[in-house]
Amino acid sequence: MMAEADFVSALLPLLQSNSVDVLEWSFDTLYHNHEPVWLCDLLNFYADNERLIGHGVYYSLFDARWTERQEDWLKKLKEEVALRRYNHITEHFGFMNTENFHQGVPLPVSLHAKTLEIGKDRLYRLQDAVNIPVGIENLAFSFGIDDVKEQGAFLDKLIEDTDGFLILDLHNIYCQACNFGIEIQEIMDWYPLDKVKEIHLSGGSWQESVYGKRPVRRDTHDDSIPKELFSVLPSVVSQCQHLEYVIIERLGHTLKTDEEKNDFLTDFNRVKKIIEASDWKGEQKKNWKKKEIKLTEKPLEDRVLFEEQSRLTQLLFDHVDAAVIKDVDFHYFKTENWDLEMILTAQNMIRKWNPY
Repeated sequence: MMAEADFVSALLPLLQSNSVDVLEWSFDTLYHNHEPVWLCDLLNFYADNERLIGHGVYYSLFDARWTERQEDWLKKLKEEVALRRYNHITEHFGFMNTENFHQGVPLPVSLHAKTLEIGKDRLYRLQDAVNIPVGIENLAFSFGIDDVKEQGAFLDKLIEDTDGFLILDLHNIYCQACNFGIEIQEIMDWYPLDKVKEIHLSGGSWQESVYGKRPVRRDTHDDSIPKELFSVLPSVVSQCQHLEYVIIERLGHTLKTDEEKNDFLTDFNRVKKIIEASDWKGEQKKNWKKKEIKLTEKPLEDRVLFEEQSRLTQLLFDHVDAAVIKDVDFHYFKTENWDLEMILTAQNMIRKWNPY
């Protein structure tokens, strides 16, 4: 769900025909007391009918330093779920430690034992704040092929102690497949599909290659769903035994023309038709019970990891030569294995969301 008028205009026919079974709302982008009345009423209607799920953006699960911002985020989350019933909430894989975090973009974490400890600590505190299931979404962007291969197993370890679940974002998988020349199903085989409770589908854009290789696929949520994802969706649905939700994502300001709105409706109806024709009926819900996890008095922090996260973010923001970044001596980040094209892509992402 997006609050922009163009998005609402495109969605209205689906709402009027009661075709939207569930809404997903990014609760930390526009908190309850800032919502227009019509949006508040709509979200409350879906919540009251157990048809609302929440998607966080700004918690930043792997920041190595705990700040007042994260404390405030959890406080507001508690207030939000007290006011409105969500079936579950989710967050993104990655870290986002820029000062202007509301214009940030999640970057991949180093797949290291210490990073896993940090992520589990943050996830524990997130789960402790709510009495509903908490899930994590796979990330579209990776610096290198090793990150692509290891992300699924890393996510599996991350959620095991909280009985958490995964959002499998298929366009994020598609981005990795395109950017590293891997088949979608091969990447899928690296993920714990039995932990998938929700699927995301969206479109994106292409960035021209600087090094003369294949263009870079970006998860920009500003175009139609690629045909390749429609082709694999039936197979994916059949492999995710505990799937409950399929969500279509589109940025609210990218549905301005009649053609764009019609394409959005076409995508929606095509996805719904595939789901209705599949064996999945959303009935194999996994029973969930909140686990008792004893939190440490102070959140886990790591000074070296935080300094490296901050240093990397600054190097990307300053648009330092990608070859130079590959030679930087980090403890946690294995930059020597990173793809030059993906370093440049990260720089473009950082500068887009933090222009000043």
